[in-house]
Amino acid sequence: MGEPLVETQAASDGYPIQVTVWPAAGSPRCRVVVLHGVQSHAGWYHRLGRTLAGAGFEAHFPDRRGSGSNHADRGHTPSARRLLVDIAERLQSLRDRGDGAPIALAGISWGGKLAVLTAARRPDLVDALALICPGLHPRVGVTWRERLLIARCWLTDRRRRFPIPLSDPALFTASPEAQAFIATDPLGLRSATASLLAASTIIDLMVRRAPRKVRQPALLMLAGRDRIVDNARTRAYFETLASREPRVVEYPEAHHTLEFEPDPTRYAFDLIRWLESHAAANVAGAARVVS
Repeated sequence: MGEPLVETQAASDGYPIQVTVWPAAGSPRCRVVVLHGVQSHAGWYHRLGRTLAGAGFEAHFPDRRGSGSNHADRGHTPSARRLLVDIAERLQSLRDRGDGAPIALAGISWGGKLAVLTAARRPDLVDALALICPGLHPRVGVTWRERLLIARCWLTDRRRRFPIPLSDPALFTASPEAQAFIATDPLGLRSATASLLAASTIIDLMVRRAPRKVRQPALLMLAGRDRIVDNARTRAYFETLASREPRVVEYPEAHHTLEFEPDPTRYAFDLIRWLESHAAANVAGAARVVS
C-alpha cells in the first residue's frame, strides 16, 4: 500500500479541512472515518490507515479544524455544534457517492465524544460505531480554577489560550520512540482557546444524554494501562448505549494510544474483523427496513 492522498474539504462556513485518505484497491468494502484526539492528528495513525486500506476499507482521517495540518485558527472552534457539523458534512459527502458502501465512524480518545454524538444525532450517516480508548470519562483534565477562568473568557475573550493538560508524552505510550515523536511533533496541539475548551465541556454534557439514541452496532476498545481514560466508567457508559450489538475488547498490557504499541496491527485487525461482520450487515439491514 502506497502513500495516502490528502484532500481539502471545504466546510459550509468556508474553513478548509485537511483529510488524509487511504484508498482501497477497487471498490471499498466500507468507508471508515476516524476522528483523532484533542492533541493528535491524522499523522499519528498511518499504520491504522494503511492496514485498513490493505484489507479493502477506504479510510478517511480528517484533521479537526485548528488541529494537525489545519493551520488556520489554531486550537480554536466557534462552537461545539460547528465541530459536529464538520463531521456530518464529511459523512454526507461519502454517503452522496451513492455506491452503497457502508460508513463506519471511529473515534479515538477525545474524538470518541464526537463520534458518539454524531452516531446519536445522525444515524442516517453512521452504520457502525467504533470507540478506541475514547475520552468519554477522562482521568485528566483542567482544574476547577481553570474551568472558572475558561468560562469567564468564553464570555469576554474566547480566543485566550490555555494549555491542554496532556503535556507528558508518557500518558500516551510507554514506547521511548513514540514519546520522543509526541514531544517533538510540530503538528501536535498543545494549547487551545477558551472557545474550544468550553465546547469540550458542552460536548461532555451532550454525551451524557446520547446513549439511548445510539442504536448502531458499537465496538469499544480499551487499553488496560490507560492513564488518560477511566476504563471502568467508560465501560459502564458503553453498556447504557441502545446499540443492538455492543462488543468490548480490552488489551490488558496496552497504553492509551494503541497505534504506539509494539504490535499496532493487533487492534487494527480486530477492528477490521468487527467491521466485516457488523458494518456491512447493518447497512444491509437498514436497506431492508427502508424498502
